[in-house]
Amino acid sequence: MSAPAPHYDVIVAGAGNAGLSAAIVAAEAGARVLVLESAPPAYRGGNSRHTRNFRCMHEGPLAVLTGRYGEDEYLDDLMRVTKGKTDADLARLVIRNSPDCLAFMRAHGVHFQPSLSGTLSLSRTNAFFLGGGKALINAYCNAATDLGIAIAYETEIRHVVVGEGGGFEALEVEVAGERRIVAGRTLVLAAGGFEANLDWLAEAWGPAARNFLIRGTPYNRGAVLRDMLDQGAASVGDPTQCHCVAIDGRAPKFDGGIASRLDCVPFSIVVNKDGRRFYDEGEDVWPKRYAIWGRLVAAQPDQVAFSIIDAKSADLFMPSLYPPVTADTLAELAAKLGLPAAALEETVAGYNAACRPGAFDPTELDGLATEALAPAKTNWARPINEPPFCGYMLRPGVTFTYLGLKVDESARVMGPRGRYPNIWAAGEIMAGSILGEGYLAGFGMTIGAVFGRIAGREAAAVANA
Repeated sequence: MSAPAPHYDVIVAGAGNAGLSAAIVAAEAGARVLVLESAPPAYRGGNSRHTRNFRCMHEGPLAVLTGRYGEDEYLDDLMRVTKGKTDADLARLVIRNSPDCLAFMRAHGVHFQPSLSGTLSLSRTNAFFLGGGKALINAYCNAATDLGIAIAYETEIRHVVVGEGGGFEALEVEVAGERRIVAGRTLVLAAGGFEANLDWLAEAWGPAARNFLIRGTPYNRGAVLRDMLDQGAASVGDPTQCHCVAIDGRAPKFDGGIASRLDCVPFSIVVNKDGRRFYDEGEDVWPKRYAIWGRLVAAQPDQVAFSIIDAKSADLFMPSLYPPVTADTLAELAAKLGLPAAALEETVAGYNAACRPGAFDPTELDGLATEALAPAKTNWARPINEPPFCGYMLRPGVTFTYLGLKVDESARVMGPRGRYPNIWAAGEIMAGSILGEGYLAGFGMTIGAVFGRIAGREAAAVANA
């Protein structure tokens, strides 16, 4: 199938934070830009529309950010949550460029607000979007319109046409059931991962993956990623690694978003369906540990767990989307949650007996730990003894996957014969280059913002050469 002469200088696959950042930068450099988005307008933005903030380095108070959050501390936080499974050079590139992203966002209509109480103690590290990620996407789309960027919605990319010389030539797309060819000089891939493709998740995780909830967009099915990998593009990341958090078990199968997350874990005990604890709920501050809990729950029988709290802890975390299950006794709560009452009562009694007196501080690591209990609870360990008792069912909630395309510091995608001459990637489709496992709150948006701007700049430079 032959491709027509290129009409666009830069084609961007995906209208999320990364894709729109690339498109805006490219257009401001004088390029003719087309953005292809698989979702309809109301659902544009990929997972970016579900976000609240991005993580930003700063040497002093900056906009709504307080104090100082330097490069070394930022990198240390990332190394700890990923257990060192990151490309340190790419990570430092993201960190060092994050302050410029804040300025870029503000210059293109994004407004910020101070962090709210209960928002994971992020006022020093994360800048919160006024109106959330959807407001950011709307602001970027308005900026794109002003720049003359074309955005085609409900357009599925079926194939990236790579010529015999190893360069991008065109895209085969499908619109309303009709196949078309769209040609361009350069291509930026910002189409996300494969989290909404349950068959692909099951290939990696096994049948248990079909019990997962997908808190992210249902439009990230990995079609572009699979096509590029099938053509020999270099991959990075583990297909079983993902941003996977514990969310309310009553959330929808797809697109529950950030509102479905539960932040009660540090002030609770978490038990499996047999009524037994299986991990330290107080291991670290929640922004550095919330993203491990999806995988922990996924490893439990039937991929389900239950967070148990009492009255004195009920108001210490962000309100939940769905109200908790409540009861005046643990036995009654167990019955409502479908747990074995005797086992839950035994677990709570053993935990309560292991709690020790001390100063409780919900805002930082307080060292209030259990004694002679396995697994220990190393912070915020207070007896669960004040009715009414509350419970939440937890399920694994996948936001995005880490298997992706390998890129260099210019965001150029690596192919079977070295770098592609005119293909770049940004956002979740390449985040596995930096996130080997684990997660740091707001860091996905930072990766997308930094690499989106790099990809847009580089693609425009090649197209305009």
